[in-house]
Amino acid sequence: MAQSTSSPASGAARVGVQKFGRFLSGMVMPNIGAFIAWGLITALFIPTGWIPQEYFAKLVDPMIKYLLPLLIGYTGGTMVHKQRGGVIGALVTMGVIVGTDIPMFLGAMAVGPGAAWVLKQFDRAVEGKIKSGFEMLVNNFSLGIIGGALVMIAYSIVGRIIEAITNVLSSGVEFLVNHHLIPLVNILIEPAKVLFLNNAINHGVLSPIAIEQAQSAGKSILFMLESNPGPGLGILLAYMIVGRGSARQSAPGAAIIHFFGGIHEIYFPYILMNPRLILAAMAGGVTGTFTFSLLNAGLVGPPSPGSIIAYLAMAPRGEILPVLSGVVTAAIVSFVVAALLLKTSKKKEEDEEDLEEATKRMKDMKSAGTTSVAVDADAGHKSKEDVQKIVFACDAGMGSSAMGASILRKKMKAAGSPIEVTNTAISDIPSDADIVVTHKTLTERARRVAPQAEHISIDNFLKSPEYDELVDRLK
Repeated sequence: MAQSTSSPASGAARVGVQKFGRFLSGMVMPNIGAFIAWGLITALFIPTGWIPQEYFAKLVDPMIKYLLPLLIGYTGGTMVHKQRGGVIGALVTMGVIVGTDIPMFLGAMAVGPGAAWVLKQFDRAVEGKIKSGFEMLVNNFSLGIIGGALVMIAYSIVGRIIEAITNVLSSGVEFLVNHHLIPLVNILIEPAKVLFLNNAINHGVLSPIAIEQAQSAGKSILFMLESNPGPGLGILLAYMIVGRGSARQSAPGAAIIHFFGGIHEIYFPYILMNPRLILAAMAGGVTGTFTFSLLNAGLVGPPSPGSIIAYLAMAPRGEILPVLSGVVTAAIVSFVVAALLLKTSKKKEEDEEDLEEATKRMKDMKSAGTTSVAVDADAGHKSKEDVQKIVFACDAGMGSSAMGASILRKKMKAAGSPIEVTNTAISDIPSDADIVVTHKTLTERARRVAPQAEHISIDNFLKSPEYDELVDRLK
């Protein structure tokens, strides 16, 4: 197995960035449905929409200014201090909303969890010190008093600071777009995606700025920087044509799930088994974004998941061709580069026939600084009688974990097993989970959330030998 050359300090830094990015995206991902609803209403009913309708267009402004930031603030608060944190998070978010004139997505991501943290410290300080019968009184008034003070601070100070930061970021994006430099961002985005920072980049960083830009300009290219399915499609097509072994056999199914299902994590192992292919992803990403920029393409809302279907749904009226052009050019360039790299690989790399083994070779590259936590074949197994629920977990609980749960659920059903198989975000793993299945880079976090469960680490949610082994053990 290839050894990581990263120093402990750099590995720790990478893990820290991953955790912070996942925390940011965790506030947005559960609310993506609401963002899509807003995007569809905007695309359909605004004056330049597909079917302009003044009556329904009145929903657009209140949703983006009030509903969506409040949802983010509430979700961020619940991540820190459950329901009480959610309530104070939404309350204080209202302060930054009213105190500014722009959508306060970044503000909600700051004050929601921040306010919940303050309340959590107070609750810890008074825990066990409240006289019996006064718990509800103290809980309600503490939240009201602390929340009232924080909402005034958010209204008068924090909102203005966040607005200034947003204006600076927007000016930077505008500079890159006006000088046709925005494609260079993909040189950083594509490698970060393969390290499973895709949701953090898209929903934690780009989407808040893109939504504010879309409100003023009617669309934003930022929605397409990370979510473009073209680069991943090109790499999978290259494996289908010039690949070898199980990678070639599984690539068609992965391409369908990636392009139409929008689950980009499915193609990451194909890059990790041959790291040189990151050059193909970067070339495709830069080409696609350059095409978007050249044709002045943009989307009205976040295409989540990053499916071609979501792209078409969020495209402004009359601008489907520019949007498709960026996807197609990205796929073509990434395919050509990936095919050349695969054809010129060393014989030892060409003879690799097992996708899982090749991915394991590269796991140090993407999980530097974390501990390998693969389940020992002879230890930690729960007996068949002790397993009632199997939970697949990932960052958001909607992408790769949903796919893995669906595959295992079918296998369990075919084997006649009544065991429940479900999926969730890592932060929401239920206490009654008997077995938790995660990607290797996420298992350590899952262990901390559900220490009572048996944990199984896998490399590829689409095709993993652990599925059949688990079915044989439990049927």
